[in-house]
Order: sequence, then C-alpha cells, then structure tokens
Amino acid sequence: MSLTVWLLANPQWGGDVAAIVVIPINVAAVLVPLMMTYGAREARNDPDNRTRMRRLKIALAFTSAALLVVSLVYWFSREEDPHDYLSGVLRVGVLKESYPGWNNVPLTVTEKLRAGRADGTLFGRLEHGGEVRAVCYRRPTHRLSLTVLSPEQTDGLAAHLADLGLPLTGVTAVDGTATAFAEAWRRHAGVAPVHGQPVRLYRLGTLTPPEPVPAGRGRVAEARDRAQVIRWCSEFVAAVGEAPSMDADTWAASRYAEKHYTFRETPDGTPASMAGSTSMIAGMVRVDPVYTPAHLRGRGYASAVAVEVSRAALTAGATDVVLFADPANATSNALYQRIGYVPIADFASYEFSDDAP
Repeated sequence: MSLTVWLLANPQWGGDVAAIVVIPINVAAVLVPLMMTYGAREARNDPDNRTRMRRLKIALAFTSAALLVVSLVYWFSREEDPHDYLSGVLRVGVLKESYPGWNNVPLTVTEKLRAGRADGTLFGRLEHGGEVRAVCYRRPTHRLSLTVLSPEQTDGLAAHLADLGLPLTGVTAVDGTATAFAEAWRRHAGVAPVHGQPVRLYRLGTLTPPEPVPAGRGRVAEARDRAQVIRWCSEFVAAVGEAPSMDADTWAASRYAEKHYTFRETPDGTPASMAGSTSMIAGMVRVDPVYTPAHLRGRGYASAVAVEVSRAALTAGATDVVLFADPANATSNALYQRIGYVPIADFASYEFSDDAP
C-alpha cells in the first residue's frame, strides 16, 4: 500500500547552515586525524610517543563519530530546501495539466521563498506513493492556501494541522476544496467557518484588443512614478475591501511592492489607468491589479492597459497569463472576457471564528 503523508516545513536557511558549519566541521574531523598520524611517523619508535598517539587517535575518532552523528541528525531534521519545495509545486502543476494556471499563487509565494523572503510562511506538500499530489502554505497571518484536494485529503490535512496545534485564521482554495476544508476544520478544531470574498480565476486565450482603442499610449512605470503607483494601489485596496489597508509606510512589505506596473496615458501624458503584473515564473504571469480612478472609468482605459500588460507577458514568453476578478463585478468580468480572458475556476475563502456553534 502506498503511503499518503503531509510533509510540513518552514524552509528558511537550513541548507546554508549545512554548507557553512556542519560540512566543514566534518571535513576537519576527518583531515585532522590523518594529519596527526602523518606527522607522528618519526616518533613511532618511541614507546611513550606511541601510547600518546594511540590515545590521541582514539579521542579524535570518538570526536569525529560524535560530529558525524550531530551532522546526520541536523541534516534529516533541517528545514526543507526551498528549491525542493518549488519542485513539488511544479510537479503538482504537471499532475494537473488540465487546469493550467491554477497554481499561479503558490508559484509566486514560493518564488519569494527562493529569494529569501519567506517571512515565516509554513509550507507543506502531500505525497502519495512517492508522488507529490498537492501543496499548501500558511502565511504569517495564519491563512491557509491549498491546491485542489479531495474531501478525504482535506479531512486528513485538517486533522494533521489540528493535531499539531497550528492555528488558522482562514482558508482560500478552489471552491470545492475550500468548502471541504472549512467543514473539516470545524470538526477537528471546533471553529466556525464564515464565508468570505470569492474570486474568479481567468486565463488568457486569444488576446483581443478593444475597439475602439482610447487615444493615448501605454508607458511602463519608472522610479519617478513611485508615489503615483502607491497612491493608486492604496485606492485599489480600499475599493475592493482588501485587508490590511496599505499606504506609503506599509508599501515595502505589501504584496504590491514587487510587481511591475504599466500606465495607460491620455494624449497629454496624464496617467488614466494602471495595471500591475508579477514576474514570470515557470511560464506564468499574473496580471494584478487593474485600476482606473472613478472619474476616468467607462472610457476604455482599463481594457487598454490590461491588453498592454498581457501583450508584454506574451512577448516575454509567458505560456499562462492569468488574473483574478470579483465574480460579482459584472463590469470587470465582461471587460476581461472581451479582451480574450476565459474563466477557468472559482475560488472560495472562509474566515475561522472561535465562536463555534
């Protein structure tokens, strides 16, 4: 029978410690006895020297053995290498080839990990028969995100996390998976799930520029545009009710700071709309956010800038260009479909309350 197990890790800097501390110690533990033995050859005819050298060899042998045991214990209990976790995420993507783009958020979160910005995120992967079937991660906010799971797998994960005593403030996943986990968490942790904001995932099919195109041009944001980008991202966060709120003081730590931005400008060079995008990871780019100030909406600027960013992603070699939208916002959903985006999945979120019924 194949084994199904959830492996959890907080991959930060374990591999670096192994390279910097443990391995050199073991190398030294092997080389020192060899050097001592070589240096003592001329003293072998002296009985007293032979006795001292024998005792020294025994002491060094015990020291080497102890260091080796410590190294092995460390090696097998060390925090997981982020590249191994990324490999797991990519393998899940291969297993779900019929759902391209579904793993776009795990990929971007893992890329932050690879760059040394894991910020206390707890990662996990589900292995069955030696194959990675799913991944999850819990951010420092204690919100859990999951790839697609069966009801049995969500129940197993909920039981595992509850047994470990890991607190959760909520869960986000594809609709069926999120609902199954929320109910499983109610059973195992005794907390009540409260339905949160759903989102719809779109994937770009055939890019179709809008007609007519509003007058003006697209321009990639530069360093001089930082204040404008921060202000519009802050307005976007407030408009969609995203928590926590964001301003210039919290910008650097926000999920928006590492994105690339493009403006759609009017003919006189005034920014009229803005779209952001992630760096390309495993052939995937996510467009986020798309924002137009209220007084400039309805003139085609949002669709024009979304096309600009999407075209740039394709030109850079992206095979999957995706974005999220509020399914209740008929305007944005119609806009994305007009320019070639196709809905592929609905995601649900739940908040967890200690006031269980």
